[in-house]
Amino acid sequence: MRALLALLLLAVSAAPGWAAGPLSYHLKPVAIAPDTWVFEGTREHFTRGNGGNILNPGFIVTDDGVIVIQTGPSRRFGEEMRAAIATVTDKPIRKVFVSNLHPDYWLGNRAFADVPIAALPGTIEGIKAEGPGMTENMYRLVGDWMRGTEPLVPTETVYGSTVVFGAHRLRLIPLEGHTAADLAILDETTGVLFAGGVVFSDRTPTTPHADIGQWLAALDALDALDVTVLVPNHGRIRTDKAAIAQTRDWLTWLDRKLRERAEAGADMAELLDAPIPERFAGMGVLREEYRRSVSHLWPRIEKAVLPRVN
Repeated sequence: MRALLALLLLAVSAAPGWAAGPLSYHLKPVAIAPDTWVFEGTREHFTRGNGGNILNPGFIVTDDGVIVIQTGPSRRFGEEMRAAIATVTDKPIRKVFVSNLHPDYWLGNRAFADVPIAALPGTIEGIKAEGPGMTENMYRLVGDWMRGTEPLVPTETVYGSTVVFGAHRLRLIPLEGHTAADLAILDETTGVLFAGGVVFSDRTPTTPHADIGQWLAALDALDALDVTVLVPNHGRIRTDKAAIAQTRDWLTWLDRKLRERAEAGADMAELLDAPIPERFAGMGVLREEYRRSVSHLWPRIEKAVLPRVN
């Protein structure tokens, strides 16, 4: 919880000024495959300017109703998302899936309180433990956008399985690494992969709950899938697997860098302004997320390395 608090408080310190005005996310569904739409978020931090709209939630319209994937950072977002879905179809919402415990995935749950909201067991337990604190911090970060937002824990536990809604076969893939429980969803009918929290695309990965070794294994599992469209949790939607390779490259470099410096006897302060390879220059919020990752990951790495150094 302390790591996430540090992430959020650092983000607010970097937030740009916010002009007062009508609060609206202006959500527009973007069609990415048959029956499948996404709401594209920014590649920024949570700010009062973007209202926390930094994720790529989506929905699938099936003959059995609409399947929603993530509900966004606030009740307002969830309500606007539901209204935008109604411009595409008059079918009812059948089910919501939430991929992990980070607040932009599920704080819109109140707008979907009348339907089952499903998540992995670890996500449910994480939201129960950390949800109230996350909600409070989001109020501090994005202010009035959060009015009426209260934590709503997912109501249904899911595991690895394949579920069928109309003509769509959804493979539920339990992973870990970005958090202790990360749900990816592959629509086997269209080849669309909602990668949950595991894949970032041209946006620097966040690490407050990360285990790099497990995360790399999760990326390998996704890389083995037959995918036509990849929806990352943050960043550009792609028709290839380049975002998986980019996320793997960043995590591998970051882990190696921190371990090498720990073995050399460096301290954390020395790393904060260390050079970052040019190949990562196009990723959003690069230096800010790098510094956060140093603060998140260094204590564990230093503890693991010190016995060998001594």
